Amino acid sequence: MDVLTENFALYGKGFLGTVELTVYASLVALALGFLMASFRVAPVGSFRLFGTVWVAVLRNTPLTLLFFAVLLGLPRFGLVLPFQLFAVLALGCYTSAFICEALRSGINTVPKGQGEAARSLGMTFGQTLGAVVLPQAFRSVIPPIGSTLIALAKNSAIAGAFSVTELLGTYKTLSELGYSIIWTFLWIAVGYLIITLSISALFNVLEKRYGVAR
Repeated sequence: MDVLTENFALYGKGFLGTVELTVYASLVALALGFLMASFRVAPVGSFRLFGTVWVAVLRNTPLTLLFFAVLLGLPRFGLVLPFQLFAVLALGCYTSAFICEALRSGINTVPKGQGEAARSLGMTFGQTLGAVVLPQAFRSVIPPIGSTLIALAKNSAIAGAFSVTELLGTYKTLSELGYSIIWTFLWIAVGYLIITLSISALFNVLEKRYGVAR
């Protein structure tokens, strides 16, 4: 317990850093995921192509490489932002590809007649997607989206290698201070467990309230 009690402020700072990364990157991932899922089923070919390329590139690119590209590449083009914001963008964009595919699979479960009925009433593609298709699709993909965001929380550990304050990065300071690496990582694991279980509990509530009864 000494590792935790004597360094509670350090653990707390790292824990809050990971929570912030997870929350902000999740918002980016959900927004981009919804947008790309819309592109992938759009009647406009260029939109479908853009969505397909986005998903193909990000799903097949190692996250660490994406961090290098965003945190070290973008400043070379004059875009200078705090490293934490770069980390949020890298995590959010990477995860958006998986959110997109989860949503697209949900969209495919919605009967085509739903969209045809909406269009027969004079609704545009955007209105049909936003008011008819996506609400039904989201109900069926709550569990996979929850699992994806749990993975995002764990992937945030990579940000520590790029001078971003997060939970895993606390081990460096504690190791230099001579604390046992076993107990150091034990309390780090507990911190990640709290975050992932909180996300899981949230999506369990959402699934019970909005999910499709099976």
